[in-house]
Amino acid sequence: MVKYSACFVLICSLLMSCSTSQKIDTLKPEPDDASPIVYKNTPSFINLPISVKLKDIENQTNSLMNGLIYEDTNIEDDDIEIKIWKLAPITIQNGNTTAENRIKTVLPLKANIKYRVGTKTMGVELYNIREFNLNGVITLSSEVALTNWQLKTKTTLQSFDWNESPTMTVFGKNVPVTYLINPTIQVFKSKLEKKIDESIEKSMDFKPNVLTALEKICTPFQMNEAYESWLRIVPVEIYTTAAKLKNDSFLMQMGMKCNMETLIGQEPISKFDSNKIVLKPVTKIPNQISANIVAISTYQDASKIIRKNFIGQEFTSGTKKVKVQDVAIWHKEGKMVIALELLGTINGKIYLAGFPQYDEKTKEIYFDQLDYVLDTKSKLLRTANWMAQGIVLRKIQESCRYSIQPNLEEGKKTMMDYLKNYSPMPGVYVNGKMDDIQFDKIELTKNAIIAFIKVNGEINVAVDGLK
Repeated sequence: MVKYSACFVLICSLLMSCSTSQKIDTLKPEPDDASPIVYKNTPSFINLPISVKLKDIENQTNSLMNGLIYEDTNIEDDDIEIKIWKLAPITIQNGNTTAENRIKTVLPLKANIKYRVGTKTMGVELYNIREFNLNGVITLSSEVALTNWQLKTKTTLQSFDWNESPTMTVFGKNVPVTYLINPTIQVFKSKLEKKIDESIEKSMDFKPNVLTALEKICTPFQMNEAYESWLRIVPVEIYTTAAKLKNDSFLMQMGMKCNMETLIGQEPISKFDSNKIVLKPVTKIPNQISANIVAISTYQDASKIIRKNFIGQEFTSGTKKVKVQDVAIWHKEGKMVIALELLGTINGKIYLAGFPQYDEKTKEIYFDQLDYVLDTKSKLLRTANWMAQGIVLRKIQESCRYSIQPNLEEGKKTMMDYLKNYSPMPGVYVNGKMDDIQFDKIELTKNAIIAFIKVNGEINVAVDGLK
């Protein structure tokens, strides 16, 4: 009797177990073959005002011109030998007297000039070399224009103030020759002007600075660590207006046409390619910009986020209940498949499919026409009709409907942190303002969820100074 009782208890236990928990074995709707993410992106525009202080130009020019700044030792080509030394630091100031962009350069110098006069007759050279020594301060005026990433100057000599009376070497002695020097200055005037232009042009090549700043700005920026979201900027074209001299700085309004993407998951690679950046001149760049951000989430990465939100939830119908153990999503024939691994009255995986939609009024994502896939539904009708009747399905659908308003607000807060004097490198500052983030639409590709977001506001990237 004891054996029979034990067997009876065991059988009852098995029967009770079978009645409270059933194993369901459904066919997995295989995802579509993976393919590259393809989507249409509307370009955004970012303002890039470039500010270069005259003091920076002055420092760069002085670093390039030290000691002997010019030397011409070939007297045969034009009968002149010239050596020019810089005696003290060059000063560069705003030289505007009219509406023109002009800078004034003051250069303390000394010069040694050998000037050959004479003739060559019947093969006999009859030359006399005169040697001049100059010591003074030369003032030059330069007209400035922007050409191919550089501020180029056209310099003319304005005046020469003598520290000492100009002298000429005669029989080894320096003899004052002020009355002769003005015609001599005209001889080397063009050479000195050219030297100044070359030095300023070299010091004012701002392309490396701008490209370095752009490269830093276009390096993917982590917006949210918990959701592993990254902002990536991909430049398309660079526009610039004419450079203008205002007070003690040169100002250039630049604008970057770019694509802005938000990606979920591990840090994405940068798509910045300096070789593809082309500078295009324009007359005006608008201050108000519209940023069209593409939020890209692969199904693998999106599954991680949904798993955090839904694991542990219970869905009940009377005394029967199931608990979600795991969640995964993927794409199948234009729909999103949601796989739920259940534990409870039903053990196993079930598969649902629907179309993700966005409710503009409630700021919610929901799944339209969410239903069990065909095989799952037929299995539920045979083994768990209470789930197939729709009560649990409606509860799951309600749970899948969630507000993204906190996400939009968090995104705006994160973006504002990025727009408050963010400095990716010394001398480069990102500032701006933005209106509310507007969710536009959702599109599904074979391997990612694409969300399109619009942001109106201003984004300014200031490159202040030459390093």
